[in-house]
Amino acid sequence: MTKEKIQEAIEIYRAKFKELGVGKADYPHEDPLDCSEHGLEHCHAMLDKMEKFLTEDRIEKVFRWLGFLQGVLWSHKIYTLDDLKGHNTNDSE
Repeated sequence: MTKEKIQEAIEIYRAKFKELGVGKADYPHEDPLDCSEHGLEHCHAMLDKMEKFLTEDRIEKVFRWLGFLQGVLWSHKIYTLDDLKGHNTNDSE
């Protein structure tokens, strides 16, 4: 997956969060998640940090975060596994 493809996936997820009206918030790392909404807000905020990691060539960290984010999106029934796979290849929506 190229940097360009990662950026494209980030933009897909940013647009989806905006469409869903999901805000951005950092969630305390030491606390269990209290509700789904806060988890999605945390994921939305992760996108800005992922872009920074891309510019710093911290690709492995971006991949870990991308996998986490995609798992959350799937578990919240926002995307299918096929959709998410498409975002990582040339089959994006």
